[in-house]
Amino acid sequence: MSFLPTDYKIPKAPSGYMRFEEGLNRIRILSSAIVGYEYFTNENKPMRSREPFEDYPSDIKKDGKIKPFWAFVVWNYNLKMVQILELTQKSIMFAIKALVDNSKWGDPKKYDIAITKIGEGLDTEYTVQGEPPIEEPTLEIKALFKAKPIYLEALYSNDDPFAKHIEIKPEDMPV
Repeated sequence: MSFLPTDYKIPKAPSGYMRFEEGLNRIRILSSAIVGYEYFTNENKPMRSREPFEDYPSDIKKDGKIKPFWAFVVWNYNLKMVQILELTQKSIMFAIKALVDNSKWGDPKKYDIAITKIGEGLDTEYTVQGEPPIEEPTLEIKALFKAKPIYLEALYSNDDPFAKHIEIKPEDMPV
């Protein structure tokens, strides 16, 4: 008998932030998005702003870029938990914006979205699809969302969005 089972893998600690896994990633968007711009400092800390940075930051990571970002709360079906999804991948942003602008889909809080990740590093590709039928999130998802207050605006000041107690606004509750 070996010390550990032969197929044992050390489990990853769940995070408040969603990271795309290889393959299918199903989500339900639960909040409105905040949008802005971000870069990473030499210390690998994110710096975010609602508006474009007026000057090129002196502390930007070598070969770093300023990117537009979106952040919103999601239900991650793979992990069965409420998380923050921060997007900087333009291909995903364009695809979600296309769903939002399509009158047959509209508000992405009203349907699930399937995001498939293939590859790694610079060779990563994403496909994004809305998933019919359009239906409400389950009562369990709504309850878990309401029980885990997340203050997305804290991202602009590099504070912890999970640390502040906030009241969920009715317009941010899933239908």
